[in-house]
Amino acid sequence: MRIRPVLAAPAAAAFALLLLGGTGAPAAVAAPAALPTCRESAVSVSAAPGATAHAVRIGVTNWSGRACVVDRIPTVTFGDLDGAAQPVPPVESAPYRLAAGGSAYAAVRTLDPAATETRTVAYLTVAADPSHYGKSFDAASVGSPGGIPVWEPVTTLWQPTRAAADAALAAAVR
Repeated sequence: MRIRPVLAAPAAAAFALLLLGGTGAPAAVAAPAALPTCRESAVSVSAAPGATAHAVRIGVTNWSGRACVVDRIPTVTFGDLDGAAQPVPPVESAPYRLAAGGSAYAAVRTLDPAATETRTVAYLTVAADPSHYGKSFDAASVGSPGGIPVWEPVTTLWQPTRAAADAALAAAVR
């Protein structure tokens, strides 16, 4: 299984580059980047069966009274397997703004249809940011009561709606 490191340091480096505009000079528009990272206690994550086989819909909601940021790539790990779902399209970490009371959605494909081998896990864990521990969801709650088959998992970036997340996944895995 290909993996995406889930360390906070790369996200922090990307965040610093965003603040500096990638050139070492202050960015022209620093307002969104100046927002704090959402505290894990201020957000909730969810996971449910997806629109297609071997897909899971995930979400994050900011319950705090102020805007904050999470990583634009949701962190989705599978049972005791190493690594996390790869982002589609392949991008680096960057902040994603969540308004106070706002939500974002992503879609995860757990199994590549062309896979010739799989692993099966009893749960997956979703975190809105790699600095968060995340919340685990058992296989039955995401529509796989016999276990979640995993091979070459991918995730979309956070999207403003569930439909946009489903469309992003469909476009990315054609």
